[in-house]
Amino acid sequence: MSTVATHKKTLFGPATLVTAAFIGPGTVITASLAGANYGYALVWALLFSVFATMVLQEMAARLGIVTGRGLGENLRELVQQPLLRWPLLLLVVVAIVVGNAAYQGGNISGAALGAEALFADNSVIYTWGIATGVNLWALLLGALAALILWFGQYKLIERSLIILVLLMSLAFIGTMVLTQPNLLALLQGALWPTMPDGAVLTVVALVGTTVVPYSLFLHAAAAAQKWPRHGIDTNEALHAARQDIAIAIPLGGLISIAIVSTAASAFFGSKLQLDNVAQLAQALTPLFGSAATWCLALGLMAAGLSSAITAPLAAAYALAGILGKPLNLKQPVFRLTWLFIIICGVVLSSLGIKPVSIIWFAQVANGILLPIICLCLLLAMNHAVLGQYKNNRKQNILGLLVLLVSLLLSWRSLALAFALL
Repeated sequence: MSTVATHKKTLFGPATLVTAAFIGPGTVITASLAGANYGYALVWALLFSVFATMVLQEMAARLGIVTGRGLGENLRELVQQPLLRWPLLLLVVVAIVVGNAAYQGGNISGAALGAEALFADNSVIYTWGIATGVNLWALLLGALAALILWFGQYKLIERSLIILVLLMSLAFIGTMVLTQPNLLALLQGALWPTMPDGAVLTVVALVGTTVVPYSLFLHAAAAAQKWPRHGIDTNEALHAARQDIAIAIPLGGLISIAIVSTAASAFFGSKLQLDNVAQLAQALTPLFGSAATWCLALGLMAAGLSSAITAPLAAAYALAGILGKPLNLKQPVFRLTWLFIIICGVVLSSLGIKPVSIIWFAQVANGILLPIICLCLLLAMNHAVLGQYKNNRKQNILGLLVLLVSLLLSWRSLALAFALL
């Protein structure tokens, strides 16, 4: 991957890749279910998720800028004790590479749902799909993601994802405006935390769909490329990275809240049962008009495609860094990793498994794995190699707070799964 030579100020930067990663079909599905089942009561969980994401992503960006390496490379260098090093690296590989293969099935399935809702009258695609028994939208969208990564340069990928994030923003926020949410209930759900009966796993999933572990690897490597150590002042780069985070991550949180609001307006308090996002899109038409349906479907397709690009890219960053390989889009290990992830996603999506089930499982698993990745990052951020840019006391307290909450949520999730509570 070529180093970005220009350092001019831009409104969006590597943090936009993080937003593109966590605003995927998982967010749309999970936030829709949260709004349909609990109304606005869990908006506070999204606000915490945005706060936690900003805390962790600032550390990841700082690590990349100061060391000039990604998180995978830093873990490889910082942990030298063999009895700790190899189990830790193996755990990261399993969590990121294998985990992202599961995510990719949800990403492509979600994008296919959006495409089907947008192009429901496309008889050619529909007829071929029925005849072959294969989800042709999954094949087409998977191939598009592979082409972008195969031929694209980093700057082109970054700009493409920025466009997709802006498109998602317009689509989902536009849908929220059209559905006229209850602003008082929305404000109450944001400022007054409650835990309705049966909502624990939904809270875990909301955190998991926002605080995405693989985004830490993605952001650290992207920040190292955007602001290289040589040729730019470190303090200036850190200031730019923090501004980038302060814009992109809250924008992602606003999109998530918009999705919760849309589902709450359409389903909460009614006798309708939400099974998938395509059903939500269809339900919006008689209530709020076809414009709301088109906005939601367009947003879902853009969300799936953006995450179908970032998930394989992040897995490739993580594995290449851990193996000590160059972070180059055309390097064999790098290319084979993201290609493997995309193929797994297309296969999972084409098996006929309910997309909601794929995405829900991936998001809950993400919430369980989050403490492991969070602990790895805190370990790296307190190493002497960072010098004056190590975590200070305040940053460590915030990081430990996020770690503690993620541990509690993970414990509740496992306890419920095994009927211990």
